[in-house]
Amino acid sequence: MEAIRKQATKLREQVARQQQAVFKQFGGGGYGGSDNVVTDEAELMLHQKLERLYISTRAAKHFQRDIVRGVEGYIVTGSKQVEIGNKLSEDSRKYGIENTCTSGNTLSRAAVNFSRARAQMEKERGNLLKSFGTQVAEPLRAMVMGAPLEDARHLAQRYDRMRQEAEAQVIEVSKRQTKVMEGTGNPEVFARLEAAESKLQDLKSNMSILGKEAASAMAAVEAQQQNMTLQRLISMIESERAYHEKVIQILDHLEGEMVSERQRIEAAPTPTMETPPPPFSPPPPSYEEVNNNTSPSPMQNGSNDGGNYFLGEAMFSYDAESDVELNLSSGDYVVIRKVSNNGWAEGECKGKAGWFPVEYVERRERVLASKVTQVY
Repeated sequence: MEAIRKQATKLREQVARQQQAVFKQFGGGGYGGSDNVVTDEAELMLHQKLERLYISTRAAKHFQRDIVRGVEGYIVTGSKQVEIGNKLSEDSRKYGIENTCTSGNTLSRAAVNFSRARAQMEKERGNLLKSFGTQVAEPLRAMVMGAPLEDARHLAQRYDRMRQEAEAQVIEVSKRQTKVMEGTGNPEVFARLEAAESKLQDLKSNMSILGKEAASAMAAVEAQQQNMTLQRLISMIESERAYHEKVIQILDHLEGEMVSERQRIEAAPTPTMETPPPPFSPPPPSYEEVNNNTSPSPMQNGSNDGGNYFLGEAMFSYDAESDVELNLSSGDYVVIRKVSNNGWAEGECKGKAGWFPVEYVERRERVLASKVTQVY
């Protein structure tokens, strides 16, 4: 369609130049004078200017439409990313709160920190998408569909139709002048020529006024398009830059928290196993065997008096295999009451009494009062 329009314009310009060449042959006076030639050249320049403005505003309109479509697609995709990120944040928070790990809460704290940071980042992403919609897509869409552009284009189209009418009138005047030059001397021929020339002058005058008005309107729209589009692009860049700066701050803070947790784990002393627990322990003795066969143990420093209890700390965890045995966790404090000759001891921990292997416990001479209360 654009190629056809350009071809038609080119043909009209060629016809106009040919008509001007014909008018010059008649010399001075009338429509074919030098003044008319100058006027036609000025009108041709105005017409070319309108053509350039039309192409410019149309290209800018298409560019604005492309930006709107791109931003809308970015908003749709980004909204889905926000949804996925919030789901990840909620899953991490849930794991951190439940804290199912039995050996520590380092990962739980890290999960809570990650959840909080992810929620903040997704909130910032949502704000970015909102600014894209309100500050970029909506203003450009309003300008693409706005009245100023359509009004200017209608003026240019009216000018184009009037110009075609004027070109047709030029041909009519040329025909009338040819008849006059044939010398028939008919007054009616002169009258028709004068009427044709008068109509042509009116068309040229109106066309000049309308052309200037259309050119002014199109130039104003072009300037508005250029400024508005540039401002919206700058606004989009500023919003995205602010978003990334905030995300970097959130990630830096989160990284610091994560590194701190890792350093805390690396700095924690690892328990030493001076005497590893035996792979197999004989069953605990009966109370009769204990009463008959109890002997001093190194844990008791040589005495095993019935009322001579002492405290011991469990160095390893022990899972009871029968009702008479005592469950122990590493770090538990036990009141040891009896030590048998076959490597078993009887004591009380956390309100429960039972047997356990002696190798799992070390004697403690000094223990904080708070630890002693934990035994009972």
